[in-house]
Amino acid sequence: MHYWIGNVGHLCVLIAFVSSVVSFFSFFKASNALNPQAEGWRKNGIFSFYIHAIAVLGICVTLFTILANHYFEYHYAYNHSDSKLPTHYLISTFWNGQEGSFLLWMFWQALLGIILIHTNKFWQAPVMTVFALVQAFLSSMILGVVLPVIELKIGSSPFILLREVMADAPIFKMQPEFVPKEGNGLNPLLQNYWMVIHPPTLFLGFATTLIPFAYCIAGLWQKKYREWVRPALPWALFSGAVLGLGILMGGYWAYETLNFGGYWNWDPVENAVYVPWLILVASIHTMITYKNSQTALKISIVLVISVFVLILYSTFLTRSGILGDASVHSFTDLGLSGQLLIYLLVFLLAGIILAAIRWKEIPSSEQEASVYSREFWIFLGVATLCMMGFQVLVPTSIPVWNKIVDIFGGSSNLAPPANQVEFYSKYQIWFAIGVGLLSAVGQYFWWKKIDKKELKKELQTPFLLALLLFALIISIGSVTNPVYMLLVLAGVLTLVGNAKILINLLKSNPTLSGGAVTHIGVGMMLIGILFSAGYSKVVSINNTGLLYSREAGEEFNRDNLLLFLNETRTMADYEVEYLGPRLELRESNGYIDKYGVMLTDDRDYVVLTRDQQADDVKLKKGDTVRVYGENTYYEIQLRKEGKTYTLFPRAQVNPDMGGILSSPDIHRTAVADFYTYTSSIMRPDQEKEWSKVQELRAKVNEEFFANDFVSTVTDIVRVNEVPGIPLQTEDVAVKATIQVKGANQDYTAEPIFLIRNKLVGRVSSEIPELGIEFTLINIHPETNDFTLGYKTRQKDWVVIKVLEKPMINILWIGTLVVMLGFGIAIYRRYREFMLMKSKGQEV
Repeated sequence: MHYWIGNVGHLCVLIAFVSSVVSFFSFFKASNALNPQAEGWRKNGIFSFYIHAIAVLGICVTLFTILANHYFEYHYAYNHSDSKLPTHYLISTFWNGQEGSFLLWMFWQALLGIILIHTNKFWQAPVMTVFALVQAFLSSMILGVVLPVIELKIGSSPFILLREVMADAPIFKMQPEFVPKEGNGLNPLLQNYWMVIHPPTLFLGFATTLIPFAYCIAGLWQKKYREWVRPALPWALFSGAVLGLGILMGGYWAYETLNFGGYWNWDPVENAVYVPWLILVASIHTMITYKNSQTALKISIVLVISVFVLILYSTFLTRSGILGDASVHSFTDLGLSGQLLIYLLVFLLAGIILAAIRWKEIPSSEQEASVYSREFWIFLGVATLCMMGFQVLVPTSIPVWNKIVDIFGGSSNLAPPANQVEFYSKYQIWFAIGVGLLSAVGQYFWWKKIDKKELKKELQTPFLLALLLFALIISIGSVTNPVYMLLVLAGVLTLVGNAKILINLLKSNPTLSGGAVTHIGVGMMLIGILFSAGYSKVVSINNTGLLYSREAGEEFNRDNLLLFLNETRTMADYEVEYLGPRLELRESNGYIDKYGVMLTDDRDYVVLTRDQQADDVKLKKGDTVRVYGENTYYEIQLRKEGKTYTLFPRAQVNPDMGGILSSPDIHRTAVADFYTYTSSIMRPDQEKEWSKVQELRAKVNEEFFANDFVSTVTDIVRVNEVPGIPLQTEDVAVKATIQVKGANQDYTAEPIFLIRNKLVGRVSSEIPELGIEFTLINIHPETNDFTLGYKTRQKDWVVIKVLEKPMINILWIGTLVVMLGFGIAIYRRYREFMLMKSKGQEV
């Protein structure tokens, strides 16, 4: 039992909590400029925050030490990891649980806090007051202490022992020091490289939303209503970029790993992150408006506060257990729902009350925005983004409403939308059209009023080019749906209109091009989303006339293709063939044939029964190799015009998670993706139905037919070893080698005839690729031949579903362009900030 590492971790948690509270109080006192001891309090706040940051780092190091060394006496390590995970997946177990994800959030905010301490001393005390208070709340989430007398538990510790969680388990009553040899492991769906980088990116996005919020609260608190915008804006842009990147990574992970056929499923947890990002983008636009025209300050304050509160609300939704079965992503409740609610309400009420108190003092422009001013169009864009978020937020919050009604003794039977994709998409598409059109037109006002003639002149050329491109796209793509046509038009107008602006800016001042580049990316994304989602089509149409399953329904039988092993079928313009089940190697790249191995007691170790090659690695018969035993990959070969493409969709038999977990593999082309996954497999855990045994007489090197396959006994020898059966001295074991000619290759069966104490035993040998099993029934020395028996079963098969995703590459390229645009805008604002700082205008 490694008690010391857990004790160190607990101590670091306590230090992190206490030091954050001390830092909060110190910075709070230092924020009073009239306090003669303000400088001393400021230094104390900095010192305390550094202690906090070091303690947070200590928690991270101790938790990862527990995970890396497989100390399964700790519940967190036992529940989320195992000893076989490679290092990169072991890292992802760090944030797999609630405690680890809170810790990751704390880590990023501690790092950002240190950066802020050294970046802007003028705002240091009030901003860090907010920062330290948020860190105190987060630290409390992993405290794991019980207050005496009132028996109130605060937080859930990642350093709790397994025996404390499973106190009633008989093993711990008999043996308190018991340590499991193995952990539960990481969810197979999370064993993906995107899960190594997606959560850290997403939580960095969460953490960065605190910075504009902290500047805003500090500005209201210190009555610096205008000044907070300049230092907050670069961070808001950075936050928008990182949070957006985190969301996109999650979408790409879903596309590669899950089998719902897309990248966005409107799951409540997805929605809970999407809404704050929309409001964050809206706040960026209003903050830029204020910097350029001194308008929209009040709406900026409202939006910046809303972003952080919505981040806290999304945390409450996903971690309180309130979503229940409404989301596949939500965490179970660890008893933190009360703390999370307090965390949310404190900052919600603080923001509302402080803004309300200062509202009348906040400067506002009395100038009425003209229809031909950029401010007017920005306001329309912001309103569209906010309504876009509101439409998603309300249905997502139905479980919260039901809970509130239940608390007050009422009863609410409201249910979230049954078909989430259809429900949200039919509204969001109209908002997307609005965003596209506004992004196309709004850029031409360039922060100042423009008259009707000039606007007409500016828009004429891009509008005509956009119409030509629009006509070309809808003709080639056969777009006939009027709503889809409007979305294409909006995307093309955004792309072409902003491209014209970009060309002009590259000639004059490229650093101003961030907005134009970002909007070009948005236009590309709109077009890519429309075609990849709206015109996604099933190409694995069942044209055989076979009914696979009466229970599965008409859609399943129509849209899925049954493939028998080594039998070619036609699908769209491709020939498709199933080549067999494969196992992925752990210690090198590539796959091995599952039929060419013998399983062991440990599913992650197999013994090769024949020579195999995986990529460039040659493996020999008898070698023991490590594999990912929980997964089976199904090799599917596509052939078209002399070219061959190989896919390996994955399936795992997992009764705890609904039977079969399937993950797709994707054949990518320039114009479309072929998204392929297994919708049904011949399950290895189900008993096979065999035919009756048929017997025949055969001699060595004499051909015979077994189930229409030409077969030959090529050899018969006495052996000294029988797999799985220890031989005694008096035993006699004889092995026959039977060669069977398949359609594509020859196969070998090796049945064994065993005599022990005048009793006969037989070890059959199956050729799973052909669905045939041989038994050496008897040996006839007087006639120099043998009696063989064989029985057959249905050949191995797999049912696949293949979706064609047209123009999806435009979507992915668009996301990269959006990130580039954010990067250009961040660089510009950062350079502007540093220039002002060097002149002494930004302390």
